[in-house]
Amino acid sequence: MLEINRRLPVYLLLDTSGSMSGEPIAAVGQGVKALLADLRSDPQAIETAYLSVITFDSVARQLSPLTELMAFQEPKLIASGATALGSALKLLDEAIDREVRKNAPDQKGDWKPLIFLMTDGMPTDSWQIAADAIKKNKPGNLIACAAGSGADVDVLKRITEIVIRLDTLQPDSLKAFFKWVSDSIKITSQSIAQIAADTPINLPPPPPQIQIVP
Repeated sequence: MLEINRRLPVYLLLDTSGSMSGEPIAAVGQGVKALLADLRSDPQAIETAYLSVITFDSVARQLSPLTELMAFQEPKLIASGATALGSALKLLDEAIDREVRKNAPDQKGDWKPLIFLMTDGMPTDSWQIAADAIKKNKPGNLIACAAGSGADVDVLKRITEIVIRLDTLQPDSLKAFFKWVSDSIKITSQSIAQIAADTPINLPPPPPQIQIVP
């Protein structure tokens, strides 16, 4: 069997709609920067984690394709427009299909992707079919974050069982969220060889700003 570095693909789906303008989008940008610095200080994460950023406002865009940590360039985040969550989920599905290596007779594929979705509002496009497809097909371990009071937990529960709520869009709360995301990636990269394909991942305890939705 051909030995090839098995990667842990990490996808960040970030809401960049108009309601994120100002301090929130600046804090998200700082959060991505801090996450990258934190992961780059961890030898196991450097070896296994590959990062991609997909944003969604009136349209969805993959700003950063799946890239190794040391070569990753932070994308510039700008908030405007509506909340095309359905388009983002379709784009995620296409990106995973295109970028994540599958098992083959001569080599092992990548590890199951780790996906973090953060939104502060309600979808403004047709999202139900894409949400049901993601939940049914389980292309990765998906954690959805309802950020602030305008996000609908029921929408996110239709996408994944793992939903968290961020109490506010204040910079401190968003900073805590991205630190928790970073810790989750590091824990997964360290324990990945022991995780079976369909076993739920172990997430670190959330900080006070984050509540896990039952």
